[in-house]
Amino acid sequence: MRHLIHRVIWVALFLCVIQLSFAQRIIWSPEPLASGSPSLFAIDLPAATVHVTASWQNHQLVFFRASRANTWYGLAGVDVEVTPGDYPLVVEAVLRDGTRRTINQQIPVEAASYEEIPLSVPDRFVEPNAAELRKIAADQGLKNKAFARTAAVPLWSGPFRPPLKVAPETDSFGTRRVFNGKLATVHRGLDYHARPRTPVFAVNSGRVVLARPLYYEGNCVIIDHGLGLMTLYMHLSRFNVKEGARVRSGQIIALSGGTGRVTGPHLHLGVRWQAAYLDPVKLYALQLPTLR
Repeated sequence: MRHLIHRVIWVALFLCVIQLSFAQRIIWSPEPLASGSPSLFAIDLPAATVHVTASWQNHQLVFFRASRANTWYGLAGVDVEVTPGDYPLVVEAVLRDGTRRTINQQIPVEAASYEEIPLSVPDRFVEPNAAELRKIAADQGLKNKAFARTAAVPLWSGPFRPPLKVAPETDSFGTRRVFNGKLATVHRGLDYHARPRTPVFAVNSGRVVLARPLYYEGNCVIIDHGLGLMTLYMHLSRFNVKEGARVRSGQIIALSGGTGRVTGPHLHLGVRWQAAYLDPVKLYALQLPTLR
């Protein structure tokens, strides 16, 4: 009987240790988060943890480890148009024996201030005709298929780098763009001054899921970096990669140009995570783990 009591006590203590380990705080960067921010979540979990998922802002996250350490990471983002407030992050961890544990934490998101910029473009881009509307709809179908083809594991490794060797940024992410005083949109990427035929580099490793001309984007390349994270390169003059190709960080994927809806030659870089558009500059600043 005494032996049974001791065994029950040890089991209870073991369960308490597990519960305490799961009470650890989730950390994230950058801090604070704001609309348009990418986010890297990190949490230390017991060595017996084999699988970690989470839900946040109606998105599903898959966490991963960078090494044999017990820190698990989740890469996510806050869309440029998200309303500020506290958003619950619900993490579920599965242990080797099948036990499941849940961690809940409120993640605050602050407001970000963006400017409004008036632009003049040809009227046909503001008010497309019937044939152009059909082209736009067909392009959207192509992009939707590309966005659905994300890898179930990270294809990127380490920090993301700018797509051009030397080129100043020309238009900040998140600005409201008014075309001919009629059509207002939110600029969901970052524009770079780039002379035509300037080499464009992959900002990190991944797989090309789209490389073709589109109505608004002009010649466009989309690279999947895994787990819903993609980068979009627009207004290109030439493709150096084909759909389905694996690319490494820093590889030349295209030459810049002035195709599509543009007021002049430049490179537009977009960062997309599960339909949320993120600030590329903030992605460059993230200290991301090396995975390979």
